[in-house]
Amino acid sequence: MYNASEQFAALNQANVSNAIKLASLSIENAEKLVNLNINAAKLAIAQAVEGAQAAASVKDVQELLVLRAKLAEVGVQSATGYSRSLYELSSEAQAGFSALAEESWASYTKGVASWVETASQSAPAGSDVAVNALKSTFAASTAAFDQFQKATKQVVDFADASVRAATATAVKAASNGKAKRAS
Repeated sequence: MYNASEQFAALNQANVSNAIKLASLSIENAEKLVNLNINAAKLAIAQAVEGAQAAASVKDVQELLVLRAKLAEVGVQSATGYSRSLYELSSEAQAGFSALAEESWASYTKGVASWVETASQSAPAGSDVAVNALKSTFAASTAAFDQFQKATKQVVDFADASVRAATATAVKAASNGKAKRAS
């Protein structure tokens, strides 16, 4: 016997479970971001103290110019490192959210497909056209979402590769600038 209430209750339970997973993942990623920012603040304070101490011990203009260049380089390296860490953290979070969304969508489509199949078996005689239309609509929407998901993944992968290439180029340029100043 078909019992729609039980199937809807199971779907609702799955939704609650997914909401709990989403909240946990969000808190975990927020914690990582807070830790990254605290560490960045500690590093910035340590570098500021070190810079102030170095500036206090400068004896001539030439030494001041060298110190200024060194502090600028350290600042660029710190900013690049922070940006890289922030990007990696956000990429990791995005991957986690995407995995959760894919898992939720797969569970949802499986549940709805089961519901449609059970409902079609319990449908009154003569409702074949309506049941087939419902199945066709569900299959089309599932296929459309799958295509959208694949396209989104391609865009994310392309953006990731572009950001990584830009970061590598920036690090290389900073290293080249350091090598030229040392010469």
